[in-house]
Amino acid sequence: MNMTLHPSIVRATASADGTLLSADAPLLALQREAGSDLLGPLAIPQLAAVVRLAARLGVTVSRPVVAAAERGDIDMWVRARSDEGPDGRIVSLAVVDWSERPPLANAGDHSRREADLAALADGWTWQIDTQLQFQMAIAGTDRQGALPTQPPMPGSRFSSYFELQSDGEGDMAILRGFTQRRAFRDQVATLVHDPEQHVRLAGFPLFDLAGHLVGYRGKACPIERPPALARADTTQLSLYPGEFGKRLDRSLRQPLGRIIANADTIGAQLEGPLRPDYADYANDIATAGRHLMALVDDLADLQAIDRPDFGVIIEDVDLADLGRRAGGLLTVKALDRHIKIHCPDADQILMARGEFRRVLQILVNLVGNAVRYSPEGSQVRIVVEREHWQARVLVIDQGAGVALEDREKIFDKFERLGRDDPGGSGLGLYISRKLARAMGGDISVGGIPGEGARFILTLPVLD
Repeated sequence: MNMTLHPSIVRATASADGTLLSADAPLLALQREAGSDLLGPLAIPQLAAVVRLAARLGVTVSRPVVAAAERGDIDMWVRARSDEGPDGRIVSLAVVDWSERPPLANAGDHSRREADLAALADGWTWQIDTQLQFQMAIAGTDRQGALPTQPPMPGSRFSSYFELQSDGEGDMAILRGFTQRRAFRDQVATLVHDPEQHVRLAGFPLFDLAGHLVGYRGKACPIERPPALARADTTQLSLYPGEFGKRLDRSLRQPLGRIIANADTIGAQLEGPLRPDYADYANDIATAGRHLMALVDDLADLQAIDRPDFGVIIEDVDLADLGRRAGGLLTVKALDRHIKIHCPDADQILMARGEFRRVLQILVNLVGNAVRYSPEGSQVRIVVEREHWQARVLVIDQGAGVALEDREKIFDKFERLGRDDPGGSGLGLYISRKLARAMGGDISVGGIPGEGARFILTLPVLD
């Protein structure tokens, strides 16, 4: 089954009530095919739902969408940004991934149609972000029994399901693709929960409107076990190196994922109304499950960075862009506490040397801590600046600050300075500093005690 990729970004704008205000030709054609037109209701239900969500939250929303057309299904990755316009709230749509599947041949031939549908449904369609966490995973009907019917949970790690295997020359197509930010194919892997089951992975990179990598999307198809990959002479790589990380995934991550999903379903009363106290219990269970999941992530990262062979990829990164990304990821959490996050200006650029996903991981941790420990109604600022040979990102809050005698102690393992709230594991700052130092930088703490904390990430400047 061939797929047609649209060559460029497809754009549109809509009002908060779902009226299509403008659209590039492909989307306009789809709108007209659905029986509407410009200045009429957005008639593509999946896109209309994304518009409503972005307008309601007032933030940028990214979602996979599948739209039906006469020429076949259209797979899209849609980004919707909500802004205030002169006549009310406007939602700007950008389809950064448009893939058309042509209609099945010989539609009247039922046996051929069923065979094509079965082939199309085989395996998983997956999408991950730059931190190798699943954003979506859709499991098809598995005719061969080689893949479990339950797909990975959004937010779980890629390595919690797939263990990569090298080819005869010790090469891995997926790692080469990730390094070069290019498409890859024919990457053989086993399922972590059942090493006897083999899959072939293929994927392609996804970029945002500014051309920055935001993740990968691809397919996992079952295959017979290749004879060349006998366990005795196969080099394997887990994206969490070591047996400890794999055991954490097998023993904790999957059952925790199921607990969280079921608790969310109960708390949202999707299966019917509940007594308010029962719904609250379910929400408490989901919150506790997410806290435990974050602890599992921290322990797995801890196990990785404390290995003597741990290393990072050094590349050119824009710290202003990463600051905006970190602020955007935590906007909803901040809004829950009426905290305003001020990010670097949209036209600000500060290039440095480091690993993209690791710098983003550090900044998300620093900004998340600032939001967690700042008073409601306060502000968190993300500031970037250059000082001689260093590029710096400052995360400045209006909380209680850090006492002078605690400013080194706070970076120790499991150190929470006496806090007994369920907000963290005491590993985030330890891991963040280790990552910063691995990239040739560091993290320090400043600010006046009682007037807020100032966490400073420094990295080498790009000459």
